[in-house]
Amino acid sequence: MVLDSFKLDGKVAAVTGASRGIGRAMALALAEAGADIALLQRGAASSDTMEQIKSLGRECVIVPCDMGNTDEVKAAIPAVLSHYGQLDVLVNSAGIQRRSPAVDFPEDDWDEVIQVNLKSVWLLCQEAGRFMVPRKQGKIINIASLLSYQGGITVPAYAASKGAVAQLTKALANEWGQHNVNVNAIAPGYISTDMNTALMEDTVRSSQILIRIPAGRWGTPDDFKGCVVFLASDASNYVHGSMFNIDGGWMGR
Repeated sequence: MVLDSFKLDGKVAAVTGASRGIGRAMALALAEAGADIALLQRGAASSDTMEQIKSLGRECVIVPCDMGNTDEVKAAIPAVLSHYGQLDVLVNSAGIQRRSPAVDFPEDDWDEVIQVNLKSVWLLCQEAGRFMVPRKQGKIINIASLLSYQGGITVPAYAASKGAVAQLTKALANEWGQHNVNVNAIAPGYISTDMNTALMEDTVRSSQILIRIPAGRWGTPDDFKGCVVFLASDASNYVHGSMFNIDGGWMGR
């Protein structure tokens, strides 16, 4: 049956940025589809996601990992493998944003955004690839952005990092596709999350955004559940290097 190709029973997925928002919804979706989960997050982050996953009857472990700490990032995938003995899916969802006009943008903010949004993604992909490529199976899902396409306003580091994530996704797909490792990306549109609180509270800007969205609403984290399960499952075995826009039609207008 076709629905069987979407099942994740017996799979292990590592997810970053899953303590809230889109990452949390995607981690729960993978667990609902049958996967056991490793949450890569800062030690002080909430354990609510883990408790919800366990309530679904799935196994879940928290791997302490600050995306701003290169040593912790490099150690995360080996820690997942030490615990589960396998890794079938990696979802890179962690990300930060810093706002300032380009002429005043602090260098420290630039470095922090690039470290969390790009370098940590690269290092996690590399470590996952070292396990997946020799075994000729695996799924990597990177979270890009509408700003992988567009420049945005007062977010130069974020736009640069997300543009790079889109290209990194394609580069890895070109190398690893022949090894049956699928690398794809999801580009969120304007989603009702903590990261967008400032935009949502700006009544003028929020109204301008809403007018352009054909769906007529801001997205929610639950809008990502179906897509991430598809990309993590056998249903997407012939999908490589693609970007899936979950944006209510924004990029089509």
